[in-house]
Amino acid sequence: MKHYFLGLLLFLSTAQINAQTVKVNQDRLTKLIQELSTFGKNAKGGSDRVAYSSHDIEARKFVVAKMKELELEVKIDFAGNIIGKKDGLNPQLNPIAFGSHIDEVPNGGDYDGPVGSMAALEVIYALRESKTVTQHPLQIIIFANEEGGVVGSRAMAGQLSAEALTMKSSSGLTQAEGIKALGGDPTRILEVKKAKGDYAAFLELHIEQGGNLVSDQVQIGVVEGIVAIEWWQFTFKGIANHAGTTPMNMRKNPLLPAAKFILAVDETVKSYKGAQVGTVGKIEAFPGAGNVIPGEVTLNLELRDLSSEKIWKIYEELEAKAKEYAEESNTELSIVHQEVASKPALADPIIQKTIENSAKELGLSTMYLPSGAGHDAQEMARIAPIGMIFIPSREGISHSPEEFSSPKDIANGANVLLQTILQLDKELP
Repeated sequence: MKHYFLGLLLFLSTAQINAQTVKVNQDRLTKLIQELSTFGKNAKGGSDRVAYSSHDIEARKFVVAKMKELELEVKIDFAGNIIGKKDGLNPQLNPIAFGSHIDEVPNGGDYDGPVGSMAALEVIYALRESKTVTQHPLQIIIFANEEGGVVGSRAMAGQLSAEALTMKSSSGLTQAEGIKALGGDPTRILEVKKAKGDYAAFLELHIEQGGNLVSDQVQIGVVEGIVAIEWWQFTFKGIANHAGTTPMNMRKNPLLPAAKFILAVDETVKSYKGAQVGTVGKIEAFPGAGNVIPGEVTLNLELRDLSSEKIWKIYEELEAKAKEYAEESNTELSIVHQEVASKPALADPIIQKTIENSAKELGLSTMYLPSGAGHDAQEMARIAPIGMIFIPSREGISHSPEEFSSPKDIANGANVLLQTILQLDKELP
């Protein structure tokens, strides 16, 4: 027994030394991303690896094969998520999970999702080569259909409704049909749900879908959280009439208050401090003829910020202005608050600090910033403390064949992910 404990102490001491020196292999990680990119590559240079497609299914086989090569215990849950498990020294501890997705938007790029997924594999490769064993069990999660509505992570968070399973995906299959094609079982989707506390933490490495890191020449983004998104539909109603015979002073043209409102959105959102954004991305005039004064104009308003309170404060100001413009133009206004796209998901402060410290110890520059796009991490935040690591994406481009992150930037992010896991392994209960 004495020799056993001496051996264990020596092993743990070696693991601690390795934890300080272990690094990812940049060339191997680059190769993993390149190999994954071949599944669904089209003639335009983009990726057609949409969720549930044959390309997606073949790419998932590639991932599973790599997990088995790493001697992970591999499971596909009832939502189609791929989960690779690695034992820790203390099986009583909850696992530290990390990963992302490999499905893409139609004609997408090679980095949004794959960077975090392949980096997760590379982390295990690096730990294995250095003979580093964590106290916590580790889990790689490759989520199903992130691009089509964070389906796999919603299922884990218990947020995937029966109605959502009937909706069509980009592949043409319903979500239920797609999940079945991935090896899941939509009839048992409720069994996928995890309880709060089942994971010690969840981490996701991702390209920044924006240009903040590039413009400020910063290497690592420490994500503060994933923004809330709120949608409204504004309808201005007037009277449709002949454009040639109706005098200007007798018109009830709803396009005038709508135009003023669109300008007000830009001005009002910019007047607040912070990184909030507001967009009118859709406008329709009825009947839509060049020689007819429109009788009705509808437009959307989207507001995003980490603070729901700030979103609603901005909205209330814009609502008052819309009513003012409608009254001035003698038109009517109706507003419908549409289904909430997402609630804010704040990153855990301890994990944020650990990411920052890990980056600094590696000699990498950092900045704190919100994520303006949705991620699987936002759903995982319902059940676990989360952290996200951003790396630069050339010109801030994503969801495009033009998206690109350099091998060095990807390796930097993967090393920060690795060191963050090792530090959290020491700190978390």
